[in-house]
Amino acid sequence: MAKGFVIAAPNSGSGKTTIARGLMALFSRKGYRVQPFKCGPDYIDTKFHAAVCGRPSINLDTFMATPEHVRELFDRYGKDADVCVVEGMMGLFDGYDRDCGSSAEIACMLDLPVVLVVDAKSAAYSMAALLSGFINFRKDVRIIGVIFNRVGSERHFKMLQQVCDDLGVACYGYLPKKAELEQGSRYLGLDFSEKPESELLVALLEEHVKWQRLLDLSATNAANAPACTIPCQDRGNLRKTLIARNDESFSFIYQENIDRMEHVAFFDPETEVPCLDDVELLYLPGGYPEKHLEALVKAEATRRAIKDYAGRGGRIIAECGGMMYLCEKIITDEGEFPMCGVLPYTITASKRDRKLSLGYRLFMLDGKEYRGHEFHYTQFLGDVPPSVAQVYNAKGEPVPTPVFRHNNVLASYTHIYQVWNMFQT
Repeated sequence: MAKGFVIAAPNSGSGKTTIARGLMALFSRKGYRVQPFKCGPDYIDTKFHAAVCGRPSINLDTFMATPEHVRELFDRYGKDADVCVVEGMMGLFDGYDRDCGSSAEIACMLDLPVVLVVDAKSAAYSMAALLSGFINFRKDVRIIGVIFNRVGSERHFKMLQQVCDDLGVACYGYLPKKAELEQGSRYLGLDFSEKPESELLVALLEEHVKWQRLLDLSATNAANAPACTIPCQDRGNLRKTLIARNDESFSFIYQENIDRMEHVAFFDPETEVPCLDDVELLYLPGGYPEKHLEALVKAEATRRAIKDYAGRGGRIIAECGGMMYLCEKIITDEGEFPMCGVLPYTITASKRDRKLSLGYRLFMLDGKEYRGHEFHYTQFLGDVPPSVAQVYNAKGEPVPTPVFRHNNVLASYTHIYQVWNMFQT
């Protein structure tokens, strides 16, 4: 089994992404091969991870995948790494149904220790009650240490150290409160269009965190963990898949969807006209196309090539932002922007129409079950497409999200995890 640890927190906003990303960067600069992972369905934090580690970050999600698949992912992607850093999601015990699907469940599943990132702003010995509750809530979750975030001074940190000493839990250091480290937000996640202050972050972590002890602990954990012998599953059977990908407009892609497809090529719809003559599947994943509408409109030849491909019966899977791109147009507060015109629908991204749709999704299609995740504020303007499948949330309740077909196009607001499984024979 690969070696590593989980960076988790009592709640969202504690700074676990900042510290996880900083530790990944610090380890990488010290010459270690770092494999990043992210608990849950998030496709934004993984971009930060990949940027500092130089290798894709992998989602570990027990709603979208089986426990066996999660273990196999961790072992396969982490086997050649010196250390695996797993960033948790939300609070440590927050899942889709109580603690099901939580970071705690994944830590137990992979037998990984947990380092808790705690926001210490405006708090001192009251931290003892909070930490005691987390440490003792579930004995099968091994919280082996704490890193404090937003610490105001050295004196403040000494008060926090007393908490750890009294509880008998390791204190791995702290990150001082710095305005430069605060990240902006976009929709539900961090804004990856901003350039993080990586140099400052790495310097502060190197100075104030016992990073070598974290490496030592992960090595010890690996020595005691059983080897994973789960075989890799089959790949999808496609001659050639072309995937739209760039920094923002088409960027929400689960790495496993790419790695499970053979003969994959990529293109940027904002700047490249694709050759689609020998393409068996065009995959348009999600992202933020509504933030780059002028560039997408300007790339008229690309939109025309995609419409012609669809008109010839070409097979397309379009998710969320990719689905929006295939529609007739997208409306914003700035005006109307023509898109590919493959789907006879209009999407509104105007502020007055913004409505949050969020959560896990599952549905049956052609005798197979598919799972994924949905989050967006945009909506169909007018009639919603009729769905070819009833879509449910994580608790099995029906939701109005459509999965629809238009000729050989399969489209939805849901980001599907098992795209490769659609093309197995």
